[in-house]
Amino acid sequence: MNLNQLRIFYFAAKYVSFSAAAEALFVTQPAVTKQIQQLQSAHEVKLFNRFGKKMVLTDAGEALYSFADKIFQIETQAEENLRDFQQRKSGRLRIHASESFGAYYLPFIINLFRKKYPKIHIAVNIFTNQQIVENTIRLENDLGFISSLLEHKKLVVSEILEDRLILIAPPSHPFAHKKVLDPWKLEGQSIIMHEKGSASRNIVDEFIRKNNLFVSVTLELSNNEAIKRAVEQGLGLSLISENVVREEIERKKLKPIPLADPTLKRKFYLIYHKDKYLSQPFQMFVQMMNQWASEYTKTQL
Repeated sequence: MNLNQLRIFYFAAKYVSFSAAAEALFVTQPAVTKQIQQLQSAHEVKLFNRFGKKMVLTDAGEALYSFADKIFQIETQAEENLRDFQQRKSGRLRIHASESFGAYYLPFIINLFRKKYPKIHIAVNIFTNQQIVENTIRLENDLGFISSLLEHKKLVVSEILEDRLILIAPPSHPFAHKKVLDPWKLEGQSIIMHEKGSASRNIVDEFIRKNNLFVSVTLELSNNEAIKRAVEQGLGLSLISENVVREEIERKKLKPIPLADPTLKRKFYLIYHKDKYLSQPFQMFVQMMNQWASEYTKTQL
């Protein structure tokens, strides 16, 4: 089988678009069309069906895509293996992380790692939990950090950290001087929430249901920084990860209010592809991260 044709087919099926495949492979769309036609002709099968503008794999196309996916994953692993032999203690790490972990935890780990291994280049991108899972399955990163447990047969998933969610308010709020606040006192309060579907939102929604609370959701924001600024401006209260708001509490811009409910916690998970070649930089980073997480957890007890 012509591997160039197989690669072109793979990208066309992956992106469900000949034009997107052409862009990804730096070739023209007619070249993509021609190579796929030759592949179909050589094996006397049809790989795609078109329904208007929609392109769908045939049964033969689905079967071939499955094999192609495995072939090019192995190719990626082989390249990483050889690169690791070349680079040893130099190299690169591609990390995808959820917003909270990427902004408020990962920088500490990277700073420690860079001091010990300055030759290793680290690239970090922030994505949603679902995007991180999908990217990791496609071997588009070396490892990912997610804040919701999303399992998949192709992934290795391990819990690395647990953090508390706390109630925050502006210093002028009537609750600001409470030593402990019973959950029922949140009845009728204006609450600023993360967007629906986020890990933090799911935890807070469950807390509200468990305590049979009626609250007014005044704002839904997708960014921790925006939530903190909104609370500072007196637009409502919010439940947020303790580490995310540590700086504002120290500066007395926000007031933490202890709740008489110790169950408000969230967890973070490390994920990577189960068939991924574990390079030396990868192993060193994971080892240092686990050490940092263990020490961080001790400070929270």
